[in-house]
Amino acid sequence: MSASSACFRLGAVVLAALVFSGCKADNSSEVDAPPIRPSALDDQLAPLSSHLCGNPAQGRVLPAISDPLAQLGMRLFFSKSLGGDFDSACVSCHHPALGGGDNLSLSVGIAALDPAVMGVGRKPVHGKPTVPRNAPTTFNIALWDKSLFHDSRVENLTPGSGPNGANGQIRTPDSPPGVADPDAGANLTVAQARFPVTSHEEMRGAFDPHGTNDSCRDLLAARIGDYGAGAGALPKNNWLAEFQQAFQSQAPAEDLITYDNIALALAEYERSQTFVDTPWGDYVRGDIDAISDSAKRGAIVFFTPTEQGGGNCSACHSGDFFTDEGHHTVAFPQIGVGKGDGVEGSDDFGRYRETGVEEDRYRFRTPTLLNIALTAPYGHAGAYETLDDVLTHYEDPDAAVVHYFETGGWCNLPQFAGESDCSSYFPHARTNSEQALDKLSRERAGAMSKFPELVLSEQDRADLI
Repeated sequence: MSASSACFRLGAVVLAALVFSGCKADNSSEVDAPPIRPSALDDQLAPLSSHLCGNPAQGRVLPAISDPLAQLGMRLFFSKSLGGDFDSACVSCHHPALGGGDNLSLSVGIAALDPAVMGVGRKPVHGKPTVPRNAPTTFNIALWDKSLFHDSRVENLTPGSGPNGANGQIRTPDSPPGVADPDAGANLTVAQARFPVTSHEEMRGAFDPHGTNDSCRDLLAARIGDYGAGAGALPKNNWLAEFQQAFQSQAPAEDLITYDNIALALAEYERSQTFVDTPWGDYVRGDIDAISDSAKRGAIVFFTPTEQGGGNCSACHSGDFFTDEGHHTVAFPQIGVGKGDGVEGSDDFGRYRETGVEEDRYRFRTPTLLNIALTAPYGHAGAYETLDDVLTHYEDPDAAVVHYFETGGWCNLPQFAGESDCSSYFPHARTNSEQALDKLSRERAGAMSKFPELVLSEQDRADLI
């Protein structure tokens, strides 16, 4: 289905509301309906939001969930047949009922105590989780044009080539930095669908332990297709018939059930998860009653530069998709097992891991704020449970991180509640977090940061949330 191409701007609607006060026939004795009169808040907000349309999916051709490929992708997404050890699926970390994520700070992919459980009750067999980052939501994945993953390791090298990186040169972890992967696929979403199954912590487990990413994918495809080395690995099933229906082909399994086609189907299902119908969008398109006065005040703080007393949030969370798709140092607490960086191997250098550029150390991609209330916890490692925690960090990162670790840190998060040995899980977390804070301080001193020092009143905080 094609997203609406109409774009009505709040400023124009505010003006129209003052001009058109009602409609009646000349011979009617009815009294005109009172005009919709914008408030002072609307007048203040109109110029700040006049560049927005309210619909970040505008002009994009997106699959419907009822499309045959999306339906096949949904069944694959929910199937543990793509989990190397049959104990995880894509949905284990990205459930639609959990906002396209898993509500965990750090995902639990393979080796869960109960593989059927998702969300906060999903626990690893061996103590602490081994997935090093928070699961990004799959909701609205079709609206990203530059990159995917917290560190943008799937990246469109030719921005502007097309929505969601279509027709672009896409780099992935299978290709060197700056070099396009010839097997990336049609868009960013297809490219990312190639990698969770190759991660030993997320879905691969002990499957094909010494193989390459490509050998892992080929073996999984053969398992789904019941051919070659994968023959007989699954109970009797209808995968071939479902692929033939979705791709409108009678080709045999060896030709049709390839990992390229699996990734395409998965991506079409994920791309169908586009949810952009929000009260804020309605407001931008002219319904001035769509949001509360508190939300309007919060929007004014959000869009107003700091030098004018605002929060300048839109410097990074820009546009209708509320992200610049850039990378910034915000120095959220670094919890988890890390990505192998630093002296102890427990740190996560973020974007630096992909570029090798020192300025990119501890920088992570700006998340979208669409559906933000559904995607807690927050940060690349899910260190903060609430939006209030995030704003506390934004106001004073150094004080927030000190308070975080001195009051229990990650052990206060729902994922770790009641675990007696929780405090021993990540012994270098505080040191790693302090190094990220030092990087942020240097960026601010060198005027390299878009992350300003904020002064928010209690009312500002409540309104922003």
